[in-house]
Amino acid sequence: MSLLNFAYGSNMLSARLCQRVPGAQLVGTATLHGHALRWHKVAKDGSGKCNIVAAEPSSVVHGVLYEIPAHEKKHLDRAEGLGFGYEEKPVLVEFNTGMLKATAYVATHIDDSILPFTWYKALVIAGAMEHGLPMAYVNGLGAIDAKLDADAQRHALHISLATHRHPRRCPELS
Repeated sequence: MSLLNFAYGSNMLSARLCQRVPGAQLVGTATLHGHALRWHKVAKDGSGKCNIVAAEPSSVVHGVLYEIPAHEKKHLDRAEGLGFGYEEKPVLVEFNTGMLKATAYVATHIDDSILPFTWYKALVIAGAMEHGLPMAYVNGLGAIDAKLDADAQRHALHISLATHRHPRRCPELS
């Protein structure tokens, strides 16, 4: 048994998601209508992480669908802080075969004044580019203000993940 997860932040990058959930399989890109992307989820490290919020009907959030094995979902829940900053929400996304039901993590603790770290922004952009999301959307991600992480080791680790090709990618769903 498995579930569909709609990734719209750093988990779009398959190398990052598959570090967390080794059995995940890439399904493809999808679009969530009537929502907007925000970078205001308060993380344990004091930075902002991505969130989806209801918005006007013409608003969209682009993302990536992954099939997550049920027995590995606990790893993703732990990495995302389910119950400690994120909750799960069912979403209806547009996929090339029509509308699909999926789950997404939605922030429960937000602060519109916080900024993401530059490495987190780089992971989100790398995931968007990896999956060929619309360039206007990618450019919008690039326009987000970000701050440098004072933890140089964490910064270097995540920048490396965002900027280098990695052999560990999620296999495509066959």
